[in-house]
Amino acid sequence: MFESAETGHAIDKQTYRREVEVLRGRLLAAQTALREQAKFPVVVLISGVDGAGKSETIATLYEWMDPRFLSTLAFSEPSDEEQERPFMWRYWRALPPRGRVGVFAGSWYSIPIARRIARTMSRAALDSRLDEINRFEAMLVNEGALVLKFWFHLTKDGQKQRLRELERDPRTAWRVNKVAWKRTRTYGALLDVAGHVLRVSNTASAPWIIVDGTDDRYRDLCVGKVLVESLERRLQGGPTPVTVAPPITPLIDERNVLSALDLTRALPEKRYELELARWQGRLSELSRDKRFRDHALVLAFEGMDAAGKGGAIRRITAAIDPRSYQVVPIASPTDEERAQPYLWRFWRHIPRRGRTTIFDRSWYGRVLVERIEGYCTEADWLRAYAEINDFEHELVRSRAVVLKFWLQIDQEEQLRRFTEREQIEHKRFKITAEDWRNRDKWDAYQRAAVDMIDRTSTGKAPWIPVEANDKGFARVKILKAVVKHLERALDG
Repeated sequence: MFESAETGHAIDKQTYRREVEVLRGRLLAAQTALREQAKFPVVVLISGVDGAGKSETIATLYEWMDPRFLSTLAFSEPSDEEQERPFMWRYWRALPPRGRVGVFAGSWYSIPIARRIARTMSRAALDSRLDEINRFEAMLVNEGALVLKFWFHLTKDGQKQRLRELERDPRTAWRVNKVAWKRTRTYGALLDVAGHVLRVSNTASAPWIIVDGTDDRYRDLCVGKVLVESLERRLQGGPTPVTVAPPITPLIDERNVLSALDLTRALPEKRYELELARWQGRLSELSRDKRFRDHALVLAFEGMDAAGKGGAIRRITAAIDPRSYQVVPIASPTDEERAQPYLWRFWRHIPRRGRTTIFDRSWYGRVLVERIEGYCTEADWLRAYAEINDFEHELVRSRAVVLKFWLQIDQEEQLRRFTEREQIEHKRFKITAEDWRNRDKWDAYQRAAVDMIDRTSTGKAPWIPVEANDKGFARVKILKAVVKHLERALDG
């Protein structure tokens, strides 16, 4: 895999100057067009052997391009805050918006490679992480991003020579320390692990470009040319990956997870008050249990308009310390959110351990309202099922308890609640013309909800359909489910 990068590439000074003069003009023109069109972001990963010139090349890109629209993201060992969230959380937060270039110096590959070399990560765990990374990069590409991954290579002798050269120069001596020399002793392990990582993650949508780091001029020109040619091709409407997702299978009969619910289920008022107090008390105890400090709680609420999501959420928050939870209402995305991949705005709200986040509407909008209203393509919402499952798997893997509630009412009950809202002054703000319009698409929303539950209800992040014609019954069922799943998690 690294053989072609060990053949002694070099560029003479005169050729370099001539090439750079043309290259800089092309890069600036492409960067300007990227910014003006703002149709996609560019994600550049710079990885490789120590001493191969990663930071020098990044500095050169800043000279050649407009630095105002170029950002560099450097990552070392995760902080305490980052360790309490999913592995990919800090990388999601750093993604560049459409129209900009983000250079990752130390990316989502760095820690898995380092831990595998140190033998603190098994080969199976590494492969599992790489599978998640491949899915993440495929999602970025499907969302429109241009992803370029560079591996800067040096031979073992070349690495030692480079470190000596850096040490001799007073301007760069500070960059060489005991850690850098210590890593030369693990060169063989690095090549073994990196070779495996590059093979597994060398995909059609995000391939690796291996660059010989021996000659500075060759290395910088190589990266610059790959970057500008890739940019120009995309700006000119070059080919984009074809999204493939399994189609929705039509129902043979009308029996499904929602139609099978018994919406007549109800609780008498006195029974409701007793049950509510009982389960709120238990939830309060669990949320203050010292074992909860090693977990997070993520709740997502979906359902037809006026199904009682807000009331159910208030009964949960009444039992939790206000300092330890956040309720996130989801509406139409802002301009900032539209400039990022679809799931970005949800990743930014993921709680750290010991805390709770409740989503009033959620990431499932892509397979509900966006599917029905045509706000995204069929390919987008079809592939969203797998992307959402990956997202929730990441949450569970980081010790979050993930529960999703669909509150189901019938059309007659919805009409009654709509009419009531219009007649009661302090509830009037809850009913809009859009609610009435959505009511006309009842069957489409029901079908989309069934497909959603069928494709994304997993053992670790289950959907819990709730009979919600009676608000009291729905609230108690939801509280009971939260308590039961949280108890199970805390008991290991």
